[in-house]
Amino acid sequence: MIQLRNLVPDDMVAIRGWPPYPPEFEELDYALRNNGWLTEYRNKPDTWCFAVEQAGQLIAFTILSKTGEAEAEFRIALRADRTGQGLGSAITTMTLAKGFTEIGLSRIHLIVRKNNPMAIRLYTRLGFTERGECFKSINGRQVHFLTMELLKGSGK
Repeated sequence: MIQLRNLVPDDMVAIRGWPPYPPEFEELDYALRNNGWLTEYRNKPDTWCFAVEQAGQLIAFTILSKTGEAEAEFRIALRADRTGQGLGSAITTMTLAKGFTEIGLSRIHLIVRKNNPMAIRLYTRLGFTERGECFKSINGRQVHFLTMELLKGSGK
């Protein structure tokens, strides 16, 4: 059973202690560390950070950060030893439900690395549609992303 709850400061300490991602995902590791996503988003206004537990263990976190009147950007990070187990779909679905029903969003969007076909398939399966491409500087390197969105009521 997976549970989504509000992130607390102790979770941030635990997340920074998670093992690094395997070589094929090592470029994502920065999101977990000092000055990563939690540092960037934890105290940002109109931002919701959620911890994800399974059997009492912290296995992931998600973020919804408002970018407009009724829209927010979605982010997700799983523990390295929990990737590839099909948890991303359930965790994303739970976070989207909170965004649409409890927070009152009508649009949730994200960026996903263009070289991450597993994540792109997941988001497409959940009803996200591609809206374009962009480049962002991550740790001093230009990274190619797809932009995707999901409108309330259009998910799978």
